[in-house]
Amino acid sequence: MVMTRRRALAAGVLSLAALIVAVPGLGRAAAGPAVTVWKAASCECCEGWVRHMREAGFGVTVRVVDDVEPVKRANGVPEALDSCHTALVDGYVVEGHVPASDVRRLLSERPQAKGLSAPGMPQDAPGMDMRTGQSYEVVLFGGAGGARLFARH
Repeated sequence: MVMTRRRALAAGVLSLAALIVAVPGLGRAAAGPAVTVWKAASCECCEGWVRHMREAGFGVTVRVVDDVEPVKRANGVPEALDSCHTALVDGYVVEGHVPASDVRRLLSERPQAKGLSAPGMPQDAPGMDMRTGQSYEVVLFGGAGGARLFARH
């Protein structure tokens, strides 16, 4: 049987599809849920967090706005938990430099809450990356019983 270009291409596509199915993780370029983040144009650390989330496999859309405060208030972020940017992912709010691993845990556990915050701008958080050795906390907020510790880094 003579292999035409069309048959060779089809065989190659089928082989690649079989490989992607057979090898775990191979087809996971953007396996994470979609993240929409609102940030000010001048904030470079926000871009660092966006890179962190993309490297972790999340698909991130950035919305540059003049004022992020209305987004925070509309999504129930308490002022005490404010940070520099606000994101939405699969029904949850992610405020500030929350590590991708905490976002994955949030989406896996699905607690009854509005979301997570890394209040302020923790020096060692993703996107800040100052490597000072200072620990910081990620807070779960908007659930019954009020804000509570979700993770310590």
